[in-house]
Amino acid sequence: MLIIDSEKCTACGICETSCAFGAISVEVDCAVVNESCTLCGACVENCPVGALRIETAEKRVRADINDYSGILVFAEYRHGKVAQVSYELLGIGRKLAEQRGTTLSAVLPGGAVASLAQDLIAAGADRVFLAEHPLLEQFREDVYAGILEQVIREQKPEVVLAGATAIGRSVIPYVANAIDAGLTADCTRLEIRESDGMLLQTRPSFGGNIMATIECPHTRPQMATVRPKVMAPAEPDPTRRGEVVVMQIPERLLQSKIEVLETVINTDDQVNIQEVEALVAGGRGLDSAKGFALIRELANELGGAVAASRAAVDAGWIPYPHQVGQTGKTVSPKLYIACGISGAVQHAVGMQSAEIVVAINKDKSAPIFDIATYGVVGDLYEVVPRLIQRLQEMKK
Repeated sequence: MLIIDSEKCTACGICETSCAFGAISVEVDCAVVNESCTLCGACVENCPVGALRIETAEKRVRADINDYSGILVFAEYRHGKVAQVSYELLGIGRKLAEQRGTTLSAVLPGGAVASLAQDLIAAGADRVFLAEHPLLEQFREDVYAGILEQVIREQKPEVVLAGATAIGRSVIPYVANAIDAGLTADCTRLEIRESDGMLLQTRPSFGGNIMATIECPHTRPQMATVRPKVMAPAEPDPTRRGEVVVMQIPERLLQSKIEVLETVINTDDQVNIQEVEALVAGGRGLDSAKGFALIRELANELGGAVAASRAAVDAGWIPYPHQVGQTGKTVSPKLYIACGISGAVQHAVGMQSAEIVVAINKDKSAPIFDIATYGVVGDLYEVVPRLIQRLQEMKK
């Protein structure tokens, strides 16, 4: 954690201006750190009076680390089914487990989830820890975290994976703090280093301008949340066999500080750009919100949906649920048409898994052409209407 020595701090503000994550602010006469801190160390290096230091959870005995083995996936249950990201995690988890020569397990908490355990086995799990209880029907992060913590303490997996979703992002930091483990958030790539079995966790950093690969050499388990749609689920095998372990949940774990009064599903905007096969995305090159009428027309002809870059969302041209990129959603459609999008790494990290990428941009040197399957250099207001016309002609 980042420690600030209030006696040394002069409130000069250098740490605040040097932080790329907005994690430090100067209040009254001392700097204050918030939850956005990534422990990158930039503030420590720049502090002229040495008032900041990073204190690590050093260092567990190496023999203790060697006691851990296996890959564990937190299977997220919501709206009566297992979230798709959990199957994606089982896909990459299966590969990691085979590389390590170990087992792949999943923990599944919920109100009535026993019927879903075999689905997780078919997707790659060797063992499913089933935490079923009526009090688990509603998500409460302290209860879910307590159950996951119990499984980790008893089973000692070397790697724990969860989806970088609203649920995953609330449960996993809770558990990592409780067991004093390292955690990397929003990963887009996971690999095992063969020389020592270390999990290499890659995520966008510094506003998406670089891809950082992070290791947790001193603690176990190595914990990571992974963005939806960046990993491919394995083809399910209904004949696959595994073990279902029915957990005995202590009463104390079911006691929560949270009371759920009501669950309300937002029906204002039912856009789910992560579940369609064709996306047409608009960016800064549209010049105004009116340009999305053209984007939407092309999307309708393709039977797809409308997406957008952060620039278009920030400009107020289209709501946030359409945003693709590091600070938006990660998508992997069969077809992604980028109209007036430059293709900066912050956007590319959210759509580079698309099977076919078509780029339309006036700037022939735009980075989007480096990742595009097909590129059209031209004015999107000339190119897109011709595409629409051609699609309409083909349907006649």
